[in-house]
Amino acid sequence: MTSASSSSARSLFAESKQRLAERVQVNMNNISSLARQIQRGSKSNELLTKAARDIASTENQMENSEENLKKMQLISVHIGYQFENIQKSAQLLTEIGEQVTAMQR
Repeated sequence: MTSASSSSARSLFAESKQRLAERVQVNMNNISSLARQIQRGSKSNELLTKAARDIASTENQMENSEENLKKMQLISVHIGYQFENIQKSAQLLTEIGEQVTAMQR
């Protein structure tokens, strides 16, 4: 009976050892998967940081562009005023020219 118990105990021990090895293997696979996810996460953090810097840089450029557009709009208004004044002056010149010709007759 001792040999049957001993054989059964050895079989049970071998089976427990096999299950333990399988669990260790599963845990190692899970740890490696976790390590890969952490590595990807750190890269995504770097990408997010770079994207934030790029957006901040772009925001500054957009503000500068907006200021430039406002300045250009003011310049356009001033050019419009100058054009109106030039037209009035040209019209006055033609009137003065007509008056000069009338005086010469």
